[in-house]
Formats: sequence, structure tokens, C-alpha cells
Amino acid sequence: MHGSSTSILSMVLNSGLIVGTVLLMLVVASIGCWSVIFFKFIVLRKATRESKEFVSVFWESNSFTEVEKKTGHLSQSPLAIIFRAGYSVWGRTKGKATSERASGEDLSVSSGGIETVERTLRQAAESETARLQRSLIFLATVASAAPFVGLFGTVWGIMEAFRNIGNVGSASLAVVAPGISEALIATAAGLAAAIPAVIAYNYFNNSIKILSTEMEEFVTEFLNIVSRSRRGGDAQ
Repeated sequence: MHGSSTSILSMVLNSGLIVGTVLLMLVVASIGCWSVIFFKFIVLRKATRESKEFVSVFWESNSFTEVEKKTGHLSQSPLAIIFRAGYSVWGRTKGKATSERASGEDLSVSSGGIETVERTLRQAAESETARLQRSLIFLATVASAAPFVGLFGTVWGIMEAFRNIGNVGSASLAVVAPGISEALIATAAGLAAAIPAVIAYNYFNNSIKILSTEMEEFVTEFLNIVSRSRRGGDAQ
């Protein structure tokens, strides 16, 4: 096993300029992928955990004010962030409505208050989705490009191997095998970078879709509560 590892390392170190550059690019891409995977896993796990906590508090609380107090520490939950954005606008809208009521002005749809709250909620949801999707484009790029970059290195390496065969004037296995082996390392490196990127991208994308669905449902519920509070009760 040790001898095999040494042999592979030796082939990498002895590869030509083009193949060596390709391998370096793939190594850098692979390191970048694993960094993104580690960071994104932590972010999404925390967002999911905090969102579950927020939903529990939201439905157990009696008012928006209580929800805000109990969920102020949830900094990574997209639902909590959307709630704070909507609640802030709703509070200003209620204040404006109270002022209009005192002056006898028309309060139809609180002068566009509900629409303002809805627009704010949807903008916050879009912003949170974009935040969660950040860096995924890098994984997608590596997943799609790395195999082709590795294949380019392999093709170039094979071309060099055949050129060397022509210079030597012999096509024996001892002459052909080393060059072909060195060339194939580039393809292996490309696959080693692409496979984790594909798996991680699909996993993270699915997690974000789930969170996005939860955000859409929460926006709808928030607006329903606000609408009911305008007709009778008070969301506070």
C-alpha cells in the first residue's frame, strides 16, 4: 500500500507542465469544494434547527410581541428573520392606522398596509433563499467542469506519451504504461473533485427547497393572522 502511494505521488510530481497544472487546478477546486461543503452544512443544519424552534415558539405564543421576545436569539433561522421583517413593518402600519383613525381618514386596507407587509415578507423570503443558496454555484461549477478538466489533462498526457513512444521508437508495455498511467491520474483527480460536489449540491439544494417551502407557508400564515387581526382581534 505504501509503495503504491509512493508510486502515485511520484507520477504526480513527474507529470508534465500541462498535466501538472491541471492536477493543481483540480486539487485547489477539491479543497474549495470541501470548504464550501463544511461551511454550508453547518449553516443549513443551524438554519433547520432554529427554524424548528421558531415554529414551535410561534404557534405556542399568544402574540407577535411574545414571539419576538422569545426568538430574538435565532439569528440563522430564515423564518425568524422573515418574521422580524414583517412584524417591524406591521407595527409601523398599525401605528399609521391608529393615527388615521384618530384623524378620521379612510382606513381601507390600512392605506396599503397589508400589501406593504406582504411585499416585505416576500422580499425577506427571497433574500433568505439567496443567502442559503450562496456558494452553491461553485459546487455546481466544479461538479460539471472538473471531469472535463481532468479529461483534458488525460488526453494531453496520452498525446505526450505517444510522442515519447515515437521518439523512443518502441511500443513495449514498459514504455507505454508509465505515460498512460500518469495521464489517467488527471481523470481520477477530476472525478475525485466532481463526485463530492455533485452529492453535496443535490443534498444542499434539496434542503434549501424544504426551507423555501416552509418560508412560503409561513408568509401565508403570517398574512392570514394579520388579516384576521384587522377584522377583529389584535396580533400585537
